[in-house]
Amino acid sequence: MKLDDIFCGLPYGFSAFAAVKDRLIDCRAKARLPENAETVISVLFPYYLGEEYYKNANVSRYAVSADYHIITGAIMEKIVSALRAEYPENKFEYFVDNSPMPEVRCAVNAGLGVMGKNNLFISPEYGSWVFLGEVVTDRYFPPAAPAESFCIGCSACEKKCPVGAIGDGGIAKEKCLSFLSQKKGELPQEVAHKMAEYNCAWGCDICQKVCPMNLHAKITPIEAFFDTARPFVTEADEVEGRAFAWRGKQVIERNLKAIRSE
Repeated sequence: MKLDDIFCGLPYGFSAFAAVKDRLIDCRAKARLPENAETVISVLFPYYLGEEYYKNANVSRYAVSADYHIITGAIMEKIVSALRAEYPENKFEYFVDNSPMPEVRCAVNAGLGVMGKNNLFISPEYGSWVFLGEVVTDRYFPPAAPAESFCIGCSACEKKCPVGAIGDGGIAKEKCLSFLSQKKGELPQEVAHKMAEYNCAWGCDICQKVCPMNLHAKITPIEAFFDTARPFVTEADEVEGRAFAWRGKQVIERNLKAIRSE
């Protein structure tokens, strides 16, 4: 079976596990890493639907469709099953989001794109509108030799960030509007004001919308993102199956109240 078929036609690339083994993230999923891991296979899951799908959206674009963990996880299950069947003598474990792998670095090492000044991964085809996943295996695949590691450095994301969270050192998470919109507890007044200004009850896409490397991003080939698209959330909506469900309904209700009352 051809690798392109195994990976469902999605962009993928190989990098050496040794290149990141000293930068692994401490999490429970780390225990699933194969012994004597050799290769990290990075997979991109584009989620951009086209501008017409985001009219009047009040959540970040990554949260418009159903929880990406569900959609990407189902695809990864299929990929890993095919890899295990093709190479039964080897071990394959996949990770999506809850990953011990430094995901952006792995995708850059795999030659799939570059890192933006906002610390997001940017694909030449799909821009930064991608989710990242990894398959770690004890099988050797020849690693890529990426020519570039970083974006064009125009600083558009830094200049347009509404809270000044982006600088030469990357993004200051504790200042990021997307991060703050996801925290529990009472919203600081200045955060509520910014959320109301941009009418976003979850997340923030400003640094991505202004990025010139996103200007010609291709539309996702993954039908499940279209089939489950719901760009608007209200207090009456169930949060189950949405990307913000992990925080519970109270956070979304708080944010909706904030953007209405400002």
